[in-house]
Amino acid sequence: MKTHLDPLMKVISIGILLMILICSCESKKIEPLPLIKEGYIQVPGGNVWYRIVGADKPGIPLLTIHGGPGAPHDYLEPLESLAGERPVIFYDQLGCGFSDKPADTTLWTVQRFTDELKAVRTELNLDRVHLLGTSWGTMLSVEYLLRHKPEGIISLILSGPYLSTPRWVADQQAWIAQLPQNIQDTIRKYEENGDFASASYQEAMNYFYRQHLCRMDPWPDCVNRAFEKLGVQVYEYMWGPSEFTMTGTLECADLTGRLGEISIPTLFTCGEFDEATPATTGYYQSLISGAEIHVFSDASHMHQLEKQEEYLQVVRSFLRRSEN
Repeated sequence: MKTHLDPLMKVISIGILLMILICSCESKKIEPLPLIKEGYIQVPGGNVWYRIVGADKPGIPLLTIHGGPGAPHDYLEPLESLAGERPVIFYDQLGCGFSDKPADTTLWTVQRFTDELKAVRTELNLDRVHLLGTSWGTMLSVEYLLRHKPEGIISLILSGPYLSTPRWVADQQAWIAQLPQNIQDTIRKYEENGDFASASYQEAMNYFYRQHLCRMDPWPDCVNRAFEKLGVQVYEYMWGPSEFTMTGTLECADLTGRLGEISIPTLFTCGEFDEATPATTGYYQSLISGAEIHVFSDASHMHQLEKQEEYLQVVRSFLRRSEN
């Protein structure tokens, strides 16, 4: 039996439901996605592509500097998670990724790459900025500091540091000595005859990479994309045919004698099985007054992917402490 109260009860029920929904939405406070900006910057030798995630955030920006030479930014994508409080900037160095790929090998010098970094920073108005380099990007970051002596660098993060070719090569040879004997023999054979395109050499190289470059199985899509867009010419010209075979122009690069000149807050990171070994990374740390170090267990060169949450926590904490 219906009564005159039924319509009133419906109105009350709907009102209560709406209040519940409003309170639920307010308690969750869904954050808007960070603003993303992309474009190109003219640098010595051509144009380089950049991407800013969190362009609308008020914090001091973080400028990331990828490795290689010639390994584009893709594998650094986890760092986008830091864009909730600050702009996070990626760029592909000339010769790889979305940037121009000139064939002129005279462009592949450390000096030009530091000039390129300076141009990126100037164009994006990064007066105050944190630098985060990985692998070759650590060499480039330190060279930039030493050659240009820039102001406004708040802190420096060096992940999987490559700061000395002699030490890097020695560390890779030590890792190779721990591989199965047939893999060792294959690497030695093709290093002697120079046939680096051989399928056997490539298989041995991939075995090494899955131990010391990225231990994830399967590799994340961002790693595969980085390899697909690799700047092969610049990598082979400056470094060589693989991570452990040096034939390029960086053969004598060694910044260990000048690391003591760095006076800004510095954080080193590496993986337990990193190409940049914990021992070598610790040695670099000892040369910079007050520098910190974090070693990620059961991880390798791409520890920012293998231990993503831990890496982000370590970096986020360091950035905040550096600003204080």
